[in-house]
Amino acid sequence: MASDAQTTPTTMRAWRTHEYGPPLDALHLDEVDVPEPDANEVRVRVQAIPLNLNDLERVTGGTMMVEPELPYSPGMEVMGIVDACGDGSEAWLGQRVVATTTGANGGYAEYAVCPAVSTFAMPDSIPLPDAAALYFPFHLAWLGLFDRAALRPGETVLIHAGAGGSGSAAIQLAVHRGATVFATAGNEQKVELCRELGAEVAIDYTTTDFAEVVLAETGNRGVDVVFDNVGSAVWDASLRCTAYNGRYLMMGFASDKSVADEPFVVPRALATANIKLCGVLLAYATDDLAGLVKSTMGWNFAPGRLGEQIMEEIIDLVERGDVRAVVGDVVSFDDVPAAITALADRQTTGRTIVMLDPHG
Repeated sequence: MASDAQTTPTTMRAWRTHEYGPPLDALHLDEVDVPEPDANEVRVRVQAIPLNLNDLERVTGGTMMVEPELPYSPGMEVMGIVDACGDGSEAWLGQRVVATTTGANGGYAEYAVCPAVSTFAMPDSIPLPDAAALYFPFHLAWLGLFDRAALRPGETVLIHAGAGGSGSAAIQLAVHRGATVFATAGNEQKVELCRELGAEVAIDYTTTDFAEVVLAETGNRGVDVVFDNVGSAVWDASLRCTAYNGRYLMMGFASDKSVADEPFVVPRALATANIKLCGVLLAYATDDLAGLVKSTMGWNFAPGRLGEQIMEEIIDLVERGDVRAVVGDVVSFDDVPAAITALADRQTTGRTIVMLDPHG
């Protein structure tokens, strides 16, 4: 294992779930051993932690793809400096990076272990907290809009939860591509943010039937692409306003994660809609790992080289001022339980970034 010259402590602080429940009850600040990276992994000395809705299920005990053994630290995404590398990942040592954590856990801590294939360099030209906010939402939006839906200039796209992390990224990327954006959000302040980001039509879904607006604005044609990171709560209405031969992106299940493994997609409704349904999973793998995952679980992971390409394009767009991170709140490490509670209660806009001591 390669490590930098700085002396690494043997223990660290980590928020861990001891038993599932509300974040203020379930999360405990523990002193635990600093983890060591295995082959093809890196260890990140964490400077910032972007909070994700996917973290919430690892606190409350919601639907998970793989459930770890309690107690454990949630947290699927970190930013910081690589201070140790397993065999095969030595080139990352000392680099400023954003990364997803191994097993999508372990990020609510001062040090975190991450697969090298889902670790990406972040230049000093993009400061904190913005730099920490870019990875997951912009990669997810890019994969959905461009890799899966092949969004083209002049097309129309409906983006749900437009004031959230992924939604705000999707609005900006779609506008930059030359598409006309319809966006939904949950209050007037969030609707205004969608407009500021470039949405031509922004709709408060709590007071207005978004499908009626979309159909009226498109002459009953509907939109070419639906970016759905909400799920069952918007499925029927979104299907109604998807155009002939449109592409429906199933991005997430924020409205009710319990339906993620339930048959809520009705085959007849899909057939009569005459559309393409596209699943989108943000997970990168080497060719060998992708083959193993495919053969054992049936999942398709994106190649790591695609992630590198996406990150290069995102950084270029940010540095040119074409897109920006939307950071709603910046909180301290001690405030993680309260911050994840606010995220669960839909009280946030954009991304919430937890800032740690930047370690000099």
